[in-house]
Amino acid sequence: MAAGHSHSHAGSNTNERSLWLALGLTSTFLVIEVIAGIWSNSLALLSDAAHMFTDTTALAISLAAIRIGRRAADKRRTFGYYRFEILAAAFNALLLFGVAGYILYEAYMRLKNPPEIASGTMLIVAIAGLVINLMSMKLLAGGKEGSLNVKGAYLEVWSDMLGSVGVIVGALLIRWTEAQWIDSAIAVLIGLWVIPRTWILLKASLNVLLEGVPDGIDLSEVDKEIRSIPGVDNLHDLHVWAITSDKISLSVHVVCDGDARDFQDLLQSVRRRLADKFEIHHSTVQVERTPCEQAGESDNHVFAEGAKD
Repeated sequence: MAAGHSHSHAGSNTNERSLWLALGLTSTFLVIEVIAGIWSNSLALLSDAAHMFTDTTALAISLAAIRIGRRAADKRRTFGYYRFEILAAAFNALLLFGVAGYILYEAYMRLKNPPEIASGTMLIVAIAGLVINLMSMKLLAGGKEGSLNVKGAYLEVWSDMLGSVGVIVGALLIRWTEAQWIDSAIAVLIGLWVIPRTWILLKASLNVLLEGVPDGIDLSEVDKEIRSIPGVDNLHDLHVWAITSDKISLSVHVVCDGDARDFQDLLQSVRRRLADKFEIHHSTVQVERTPCEQAGESDNHVFAEGAKD
């Protein structure tokens, strides 16, 4: 027996509009910042542009996930197109490692022979970048609590806002002290800030692609919770994985005890407990009197249920 869920698209449409506006702002400024960084000879600006590139990519991934996720599942892709978000995030992480590595190498070379920096241009562009980040944060703030996609994009913009502050501080220090090496030092700090976040993104993406247990889910706690349900004697073949970042799935074989009479009630109890305790709403539960590997087809009674979001 299958249960379906209906979802309102009003919040999704609002999030999409906010994401489009934020993407327009950040991508336009990204081009301006790259041009200004090359013109002013500021590696810090180029490093911050690389960081803003992560924002642009995160916003684009969020938009793609919303739009492609609306496409219905078909006979070849029974889970739909949710994995697109994860593949794009993994590609983004690999690309960012390359960009961060280049920035750190270039900063090392410049520290040995610091070039002349146009600190005035650097300061003006960094202030403009800070304003753009604050505007994008305001656009995304309304939807970040109801959508993991929007929350991820919001956090990307928030962290880039800190990068803009760092470039502003660097530009002011260069104007006051005329120490040109400060530009490269700021670039290194931004690069070192990007690398750990990029590693976290790559690790999370690979975990989803490898169908690992999602972050925030303790498999032993799930096992313990199911075993505590009246009527459950044992369980096996417990698997928890994610189709994409916010769509967790579970499958399990539950062995009922000798007192269990109504398999359907037990089935509903397991599914309710999974939803209430772990926010797992897409589950496939098989109920049996004896473990399936020990029983023949004639004496093994099985009921299965799944819920598709």
